[in-house]
Amino acid sequence: MDSILHYSIVDEGARLELRYENLSDRWVEQCAALELAAFPHADPEDLLSAEDLAAYARTFPQGFFVCHDGDRVVGQAGGIFVDFDFDHPQHTIAEITGEHQCGNHDPEGDWYYGTDIVVDTAYRRRGIGKRLYQLRKDLVKEWNRRGIIAGGYIPGFADHKHEMSAADYVKKVSAGELYDRTLSFQLENGFEARGVLANYIDSADIDGWAALIVWVNPDYS
Repeated sequence: MDSILHYSIVDEGARLELRYENLSDRWVEQCAALELAAFPHADPEDLLSAEDLAAYARTFPQGFFVCHDGDRVVGQAGGIFVDFDFDHPQHTIAEITGEHQCGNHDPEGDWYYGTDIVVDTAYRRRGIGKRLYQLRKDLVKEWNRRGIIAGGYIPGFADHKHEMSAADYVKKVSAGELYDRTLSFQLENGFEARGVLANYIDSADIDGWAALIVWVNPDYS
């Protein structure tokens, strides 16, 4: 249960070998830089810094996955175990994750809370995001947790926020009436949207909104 992940996948078409492993101090600076590049409109205080990532590597490295091409980090996905009250779902990322976005990690928590997922723009459409989601699901199944919860970033809302509410936008994306490059991908990977989260993250382009997304572990017992 406490094993650290190390494995490789050869992408023959792109002629590169992508390696996936759990977070270690080796990768914290690059992961922090990738985070900033991925969310240019977000308040840096809401994003993972090198200090946060170093704390993550000490607290729950098994919950944080890094994809790298040689010495270059090209994708990452993090999360912690928490208990979650679906009767009172509203929260911000800072509230639920705690100090360094991992301070509230509960080894006995029922749910894996996804705090972060990023893929380098130069490496998109190579299956990295899908693989990172699968690693999260594998972890949840291995540790017999109820599933995955996250505040899903909805970048496409920026183009629609003057004509509809965040809740209506998420409903339309869920129904396939609109496409959102992040939320639609999450829905395609087995997640469902269960509403919206206000003031989830300080991001002016989407007015702080996020979708509450959930994946339920079918093997939980």
